[in-house]
Amino acid sequence: MTKRKIKPGPIGPDVDLDREDVRLADGRRLTETLAEEIAERALARRRGRPSVSGGERRTPSLTVRVPQPTRDALERLAKAQGKRLADVSREALDEYVSRHAS
Repeated sequence: MTKRKIKPGPIGPDVDLDREDVRLADGRRLTETLAEEIAERALARRRGRPSVSGGERRTPSLTVRVPQPTRDALERLAKAQGKRLADVSREALDEYVSRHAS
């Protein structure tokens, strides 16, 4: 049986896990069952930030140009509140819409 340790990186040639002793970074032997579990977890993972629209729906984005003093003020607010600039901006827009919607 051939022994080798794999490192994360580009996909290489297929390996017969019954014949080759392939080890994960933590020393565990990679088996077909473990490889399937790892693949299922990787495919189930979501990419990007969670939806603010809720559930599986994609959140639309909006790009807005603002004067530098407005951006500076938003950044100061975000830092003071321990939030991201996007979160503070979204809250400001939500508040504006709720006050002015008919």
